[in-house]
Amino acid sequence: MTETQKQIVIDAANATLGRLSSYAAKQLLLGKKLEIVNCNKAIILGNVDSIKTHYQKLRKRGGSSLKGPFFPKSPEKIVKRTIRGMLPDYRTGRGVKALTNVRCYNEIPPELEKIKKISSGKNKLGRKITLAELSRVI
Repeated sequence: MTETQKQIVIDAANATLGRLSSYAAKQLLLGKKLEIVNCNKAIILGNVDSIKTHYQKLRKRGGSSLKGPFFPKSPEKIVKRTIRGMLPDYRTGRGVKALTNVRCYNEIPPELEKIKKISSGKNKLGRKITLAELSRVI
């Protein structure tokens, strides 16, 4: 497999966060490199108020400022943390190596504009919140 076949660029606009993360975790465990763009446009489906309170509890749970658990506030770091949660062994060698192969961006960087992207989301109706809105609240 060549280097271009091992690199996957995913457009996260209108993508459900959990489905995107599970797909990304599977590809990372296969040894591929992922670039995820438009992370701030990824969505979480469900009751908006309960989603906000859930993520506020996750942020508040971190004990002192020196010890964890730390939960990020920015959308690209939330995506990476969710992918980390989908990896079975993120603390051991295989999981650490897989997690180093993912890069998340809020916008499309200039070097990735010309590369073909996998669009992973459709317009969804109903109750949802984007990660950009969520990061403003928490």
